[in-house]
Amino acid sequence: MAKMIFVNLPVRDLAASVVFYEALGGTVNPQFSDDNGKCIVLSETIYVMLLNHAKYQSFTTRPIGDARAQTQALYALNVDSREEVDELVARLAEAGGRADPNPAQDHGFMFSRSAEDPDGNVWELFWMDINNVDGEKK
Repeated sequence: MAKMIFVNLPVRDLAASVVFYEALGGTVNPQFSDDNGKCIVLSETIYVMLLNHAKYQSFTTRPIGDARAQTQALYALNVDSREEVDELVARLAEAGGRADPNPAQDHGFMFSRSAEDPDGNVWELFWMDINNVDGEKK
């Protein structure tokens, strides 16, 4: 079985967060969703668990941080083309996110931009030509 990743995020407004993550390309899995949390499927192996603060707090004794004020993680997600990076950032901004909280990066073989979700979590969206790293075919 392939390894799976579940990113668990505390959210202030579950409905607004669902709009953002559907714009990211995810779909709600009703089997693991309820009024306190939504399971967003990004791929067969990547899931984002959006949990209201009460539900999230049931999994940890640590206080919930403010992702708008401090950074704790950057989530990177690849896409199929440079154009898709731009299109996705625009779509996420229209869905309640903030475009480009970090500067775009263009390294020739790799291009990335970022989008911030309604709670301040930053997603780095990138395209990479794995066969042209360092400017030469591998």
